[in-house]
Parts: sequence; C-alpha cells; structure tokens
Amino acid sequence: MDPTRVLSPAEQWFVARTRYFRQEIKIRDWLMERGVETFVPTLRSECKDPSGKRRYTEKPAAPNLVFLKTDKATACSFITVEALPMQYVRDCATHRMMVVPEKAMSDFQRVFDLSKDRGGLVDQPLTLGERVRITRGALRGVEGYITDLLGRVYVVVGLMDVLWAKAQVPRAWLEAV
Repeated sequence: MDPTRVLSPAEQWFVARTRYFRQEIKIRDWLMERGVETFVPTLRSECKDPSGKRRYTEKPAAPNLVFLKTDKATACSFITVEALPMQYVRDCATHRMMVVPEKAMSDFQRVFDLSKDRGGLVDQPLTLGERVRITRGALRGVEGYITDLLGRVYVVVGLMDVLWAKAQVPRAWLEAV
C-alpha cells in the first residue's frame, strides 16, 4: 500500500470472488498497482528450475477469493468501469456486499501470515472451545477459539465461518474473553 495514501473512514474490507480459476494473484497485483490494500491468502512453494536455481511460487490457499479495502463506490467501479473479472460476495441476510470487520480481518491476516509453515488454513476447527485472547508475542490482541490437538494448543481464527487459520500458541499466553 502507498504510505502517502490517506485512508478514508468509509473504507471497508470487501470480499470478492474471481470469475475465472487462478486469477486471484493477477487481480491482487492490479489492485495493488492502483494503491488498493488487498489480501489474498497464499502459500509459497519452492521448486527448482532445470538449471538448479530455486524458484518460489505463490499458490492461493482459498480458491477465487480476494479481500480488498476501499470505499463502496470505488469497489463497485472496479466491476462496472474497469470490468475486473470478479463479483462481490453478498451477505445472505441483507443481500448487500459482504463486509469483514477491520478487527476480524487484521486477526485473520496476522494468524495466517505467522502460521504459513506450521498452521495455515484449516477446513474447520477440530473442536471449538472457549473464546480466547492472546496476551503476548507477535499475535498479542488476536481473538479466536482455543483448540487442543494432540497436546498442542492452537488458536483458531475464522472469517465468515468459511475460512479458518490456526497458530500454535503457549497456553500461558491465553486469557478468556
């Protein structure tokens, strides 16, 4: 994101689905070139090319999903004016464009980014437990649900009850919310 860009208080996190398979990275890059804050959960994989050099590639962890932070008018213009191949996810109850709260998006990004190697996305939390807040470490302030898997404690954070990320956290760093 451009550090000189002034954020409008009307900016919100919208959820978009790409129309075509594997377009998440292209759409994210196009939006970022225009100064729009975006998030596409990706996993980085390492491979070697024929000459033996290491190459890194990004693979979307959540197919066809792009999160973007902007105001509603600008978000709509990306489809109506710019003809980006995506559509916005709608809230089933209100039929309005789905908006992810800032705190939920921030928590999800922090857990996902920290846990790419040891956590990442999960289909569903294995056992939902008590709602907790992390009190120390890089994830201080993140709220989620505690899960205990094979003696290891994880905090699971979800977006819209569709995407879930987990990170291993010492039990002593957790407090009930």
